[in-house]
Amino acid sequence: MVKSLYIHIPFCQSRCAYCDFYSTVYSKDLAASFVLALAEQLKRLDYNFETIYIGGGTPTILDIDLTEKLLKELQRLAGDLKEFTIEANPESLDADKIKLFLDYGANRISIGCQSFDDQKLKFLGRAHCADQALKSLKLAKKIGFDNISIDLIYGLPDESSKAWGKELARAGELPITHLSAYMLTYEKETRLFKRLQNKKFLPLAADKVAGMYKQLISQLAAKNIFQYEISNFAKTGCRSIHNCRYWENESYLGLGPSASSFLGGLRRKNISSLEKYITALKNGKQIWDYSEKLSPLAAAKETAALKIRTAEGLDFSWFLKKTGFDFLKIEKEALPLLLKQKLIKYSQGSRKKIQLTRKGFLFADTVSSAFL
Repeated sequence: MVKSLYIHIPFCQSRCAYCDFYSTVYSKDLAASFVLALAEQLKRLDYNFETIYIGGGTPTILDIDLTEKLLKELQRLAGDLKEFTIEANPESLDADKIKLFLDYGANRISIGCQSFDDQKLKFLGRAHCADQALKSLKLAKKIGFDNISIDLIYGLPDESSKAWGKELARAGELPITHLSAYMLTYEKETRLFKRLQNKKFLPLAADKVAGMYKQLISQLAAKNIFQYEISNFAKTGCRSIHNCRYWENESYLGLGPSASSFLGGLRRKNISSLEKYITALKNGKQIWDYSEKLSPLAAAKETAALKIRTAEGLDFSWFLKKTGFDFLKIEKEALPLLLKQKLIKYSQGSRKKIQLTRKGFLFADTVSSAFL
């Protein structure tokens, strides 16, 4: 049963220097065509979603009339709604939009602050300044959002642990319930990657980035914001329900160009072109350009690769119930090497499971790949 919906809003004021997500520059005419086509698609759905997540891109860049049209259509599909998240960027978030989100049932907002340092924001190519980030967050809290998440990025060239510590200290003083922190990566086809290739700067040394990651975990824990996944931290009771369903490999539906879906073992990725996506919707054509039906074993291995990324680790009884496979049997080749490398450990608790070690969190992609 599909209980989670993701909608990708593919518009931005401008592309950030580090971003490789699909997006296009905002045009109200194009946005109106997209929202109209998306609304018609939503009318044909017959689901009762428990979690809805509107991401991007920049969802808050939509004009308020288009935002309301989309939210009206979503109302019909909201069943026993546990969580409804809106992603927001500081430069396009205002009081009227915040009130509209709340009026239509949104109960969680995720604000892309990325940094509280103007020099960092400039390097990243963000469209806002630190003051805007702080003001938008405080405005969301004042108007009525109690569940507020922010994004931060660390590991920039020449960034010091002292400067990172100051940002984390500031974050700990804000009225947030959740924080996602991402190490800066240089993805191909981004402006930062091209600058790196042209030797315009040197990336921060790996040991310094690792130190900042450890600093992140300890400083947030001191503020009662605890790690529950590689890059995600929350106060007690405030983990993202929607994102946890990804890490448990639950089914979800993704709408919008480039969005992915996982439907009963069938993985799909939508067309990464807004114009082609709109045309396909209008003509009743297929909206995805990639589809793969996973075998039960492949789906089980994928579940292991995702679940191990969480702080609670992978419980063997849970895994058997969910997938029908004995984890120790299907991963018997991967486990000895990962244990030898001290990337995973067996839990000492009453339930049999494995977890990432402190070192394992730094090399989580290696662990996930081994399980696949």
